[in-house]
Amino acid sequence: MNIKSLGILFIIFLLTPSVCSGQENNDADLKEKAGNWVTELKLDNKEKESQVTKVISTHLITVRNWHNSHPFDGVPAGINPITGEKLSDLDRSIIADSAMPSSVHEALITGLKTNLTDNQVEAILDKYTIGKVAFTMKAYREIVTDLTAEEDAELLKNLKFAREIAIDFKSMKQISAIFEIYKTKNEQYLNSNGRSWRQLYSDYVKRLKTEKEKNK
Repeated sequence: MNIKSLGILFIIFLLTPSVCSGQENNDADLKEKAGNWVTELKLDNKEKESQVTKVISTHLITVRNWHNSHPFDGVPAGINPITGEKLSDLDRSIIADSAMPSSVHEALITGLKTNLTDNQVEAILDKYTIGKVAFTMKAYREIVTDLTAEEDAELLKNLKFAREIAIDFKSMKQISAIFEIYKTKNEQYLNSNGRSWRQLYSDYVKRLKTEKEKNK
């Protein structure tokens, strides 16, 4: 499902909040997670560490609370009006969570940029998404061995956009689904740029099999 589809579905469906019993992470867990992420930055500034930890933990708690109070079954089990396919439970959970006020995202990004360098901000966003940008770019560069600088930049741009959207979702399945949207965009970009993603991937798999046979 692409972002355009999600936007249309959100307009179509009226989300009805309902409270879920139990929470996957309590506030203390999320505050500890935020603190650990900030500690790894080695800021050497206690006041700044405290401010950034509060910004991140507030965001994590808000995302969790929204997710828990807006379960997927609050979205009618209809079809995607773009593809005609039946919405999966994951689709419905993404629609529900994507309705969270944009101010939550803006508060996180503003708080990070106020206190951190660009590289440090990226390091925190990578924590949210378990390094998917770097991992996926590494795969692209292995699959497409002659990527141009322009192509590399476009693929990276799309993945970073996916990362910024994905940080507002609670589960790793949701985060992966958001990245899949932009991985598809990247494949389409390569195809439109005179390449065949299917052939490139097929050749890559063959290379891996050949290398494996050599190492036996």
